[in-house]
Amino acid sequence: MVRVALISDLHFDVNQTDPRAMVPRQVAYLKQQRVGVYLIAGDLTNHFAQSVEIAEDLQRQLAPAQVRFVAGNHDMLHDVTESALETPLTPTYLHHQWLDLPGTDWRILGNNGWYDYGFADNLTGRNFLAWKNAFWVDGSIPQDLSDAQRFERVYAQLTAQLDQAQQLGKKVLVMTHFVPRREFILYTQDNRFWNMANALMGSPRLGELFAEYHVAAVQFGHLHRHYWPQHLGATWYYNQALGYHNRRINEWETLDYFTEWQRRLRILDLN
Repeated sequence: MVRVALISDLHFDVNQTDPRAMVPRQVAYLKQQRVGVYLIAGDLTNHFAQSVEIAEDLQRQLAPAQVRFVAGNHDMLHDVTESALETPLTPTYLHHQWLDLPGTDWRILGNNGWYDYGFADNLTGRNFLAWKNAFWVDGSIPQDLSDAQRFERVYAQLTAQLDQAQQLGKKVLVMTHFVPRREFILYTQDNRFWNMANALMGSPRLGELFAEYHVAAVQFGHLHRHYWPQHLGATWYYNQALGYHNRRINEWETLDYFTEWQRRLRILDLN
């Protein structure tokens, strides 16, 4: 049995929290809980180099437990190119990589993910790319491919990895940043901004892919709303986003970073 801890959307910088002070507290708690693998589903900071530094610091302090993360859209804003994100930049970076849990049949598959505008199919005739470049933070992410092409690469990568895991008889936990199921998307009659933003949340095609391969568990981020785990088909879905707490936005249920992190952390025992 391996204890696996799930979290996402830590946003150290937006939350004005010093990781040098917070990481040792997280490590102490994870060790107390006998966690063997700590998974972070993206958005550690707005700078990829800093996100890597945090993940590597966690790994050094938490060893022999393993730390793995994928990049969210915020991690992609600075210090990294689209092509570099497709390479194994550091052992803690799990995009298009996998980690087998010793003594179990479990395999963790990592993929940053992306979006194909599929969650905004209730809107017609809209130029989602122009809206993204004008109003959404992702407009500043360096990108060589179109959003559709970038998502197709994600889909092909995960399909190949799931096919291999299935042939090996592995139970799979997928860690990705973007949203894979429509059940987590908010549609409103009075908020045109968020109805457009739904285009950039992820893709329902990933949920269909996970259903096809009977994936046991999926961890994702991106949404800062607080969801309970949901069992949809054969798959448990976990969104353990920490989210924002600042003068403009408060998505927390408590007043301090560490307490909120403890509340949002999900620990699974995988046999």
